[in-house]
Amino acid sequence: MRQYKINIRALAFAAAFAAAGMMTSCTDGFENANKPGDKASSEELNRDNYMTGNFLKNLLNYTFPEQENDYQMDYDLIGNYLGRYFTYANSGFSTKNFVLCNASESWYTYPLRYLKPKIESNFEEIKRITNGEGLTYALALVLRAQGYLTLTDMYGPLIIGADESDANAYSSQKDVYASILNDLDAATAVIAPAVAADASATVASDYDQVYQGKLSAWLKYANSLKLRIAIRMRFVEPEQAKQIGEQAVKDGVMTSNDDNLTISYTPNGLYKTSVEWGDTRACADIESYMNGYHDPRIEKYFSPAATQGDRKIVGMRAAANVGNKTTADALYSAANVGQSDRGIWMTAAEVTFCRAEGALAGWSGMGGTVDELYNEAVTLSFEQWGVTGASEYLNNDTYKQADYVDADGGYGGNATARSTITIKWDDKASDDQKLERLITQKWIAMYPNGQEAWCDLRRTGYPKVFAPAQSSAANLSVANRIPFDPQERIRNKTNYDKAVQLLGGTDDYATKMWWQKK
Repeated sequence: MRQYKINIRALAFAAAFAAAGMMTSCTDGFENANKPGDKASSEELNRDNYMTGNFLKNLLNYTFPEQENDYQMDYDLIGNYLGRYFTYANSGFSTKNFVLCNASESWYTYPLRYLKPKIESNFEEIKRITNGEGLTYALALVLRAQGYLTLTDMYGPLIIGADESDANAYSSQKDVYASILNDLDAATAVIAPAVAADASATVASDYDQVYQGKLSAWLKYANSLKLRIAIRMRFVEPEQAKQIGEQAVKDGVMTSNDDNLTISYTPNGLYKTSVEWGDTRACADIESYMNGYHDPRIEKYFSPAATQGDRKIVGMRAAANVGNKTTADALYSAANVGQSDRGIWMTAAEVTFCRAEGALAGWSGMGGTVDELYNEAVTLSFEQWGVTGASEYLNNDTYKQADYVDADGGYGGNATARSTITIKWDDKASDDQKLERLITQKWIAMYPNGQEAWCDLRRTGYPKVFAPAQSSAANLSVANRIPFDPQERIRNKTNYDKAVQLLGGTDDYATKMWWQKK
């Protein structure tokens, strides 16, 4: 497939339709164009997973979007920036963006208008072909669960087709979560027996650019996703979260870097946005923590700035008013990522941090004490990135977040460190200090999954981050959500009004997620 860079500055909607066309063009018309001699029967195509396989491949690409346009619009501009891994280096983005809580309509509606329909249409095709049965359908359920989790954690209430009398009715975020968990339960009920019967069993291996169809890996991912959800819910539904989390770990979650969910797609989305386009640069928040901690992973995450001062890796303050993109690209660090590197979406390190937080919350069966799991999670991250020194790092009780000093001629200005939390685990620390230490290290280890970083920032308030370099329109350091599609106020007004009621606040950036109860 040919790839095209999105022109956000001039015509976001046109580019969005082009993006949709590019991705669907891989399978459009395959029922006829790809039949050998135009003679392959429906039964034959279904038997070799061809029909479901192509829709599964599309579903993977939309659930874990690395295609440059979808990656930038659905993840990079939102989660990566609000999660404080990256910030906008493009001067055209400097005065209207998600950090400033005033993004253009074409930005904040993109996931609803273009990502959600692609996830749903490919899921429905798999459901139709399989009659809602079997292993490929089970994988589709897992992927829809992940897709809906991402979307509901951006917007809150979501249209998921739960109301049989009204296809355009919104479900509350609590109900969306319940539906997601039902999907995962239904999927694991099908996958687990297949794995028990044959640990090496595969399905649709030619179409799965994540695990090559290995069902045991998909089972671990599905259970790990349940654990991620349980942790998200733990302050709002503590008993239910405990039950879900304990069962997920018992059923088997990711414990090794061999289990990591990464996807093969060339070119890598972050490579396009940061390295090739130069729209994305390291954020001052993660740079100040990692430089302050003398964290050796920093040079695996980011490339040295072209114009260096007293340090190699230089981040830029979130929402800095960039005057010149070329200057910003030279002053600040890009992502250290290659064109053919696999996209990273869930890791054993993240899951082990979730187990550590479960242990901190008093959950049983997490597989270790809080400090044991905390140390294990950091060690897994070091191993994931191929760096040594985890033991020395974990035993350091003096290093702290560094003050941020902007590059000479930079755009965001200096900032004093927000946190005094150190690295070494301290069982005598207060509960808040324990949570801050755990989440700060989890945040560092989850790079580059900014969507999850943003969720933990909202859920816990950690890590402590700098105020935006320009004043936010909503007076927020970190947005709590992004607004619904404003066209809903006209075309679906009754349901839109109900959605705002379900939201429990104004349809803006400030209203909190259902699970923000700490």
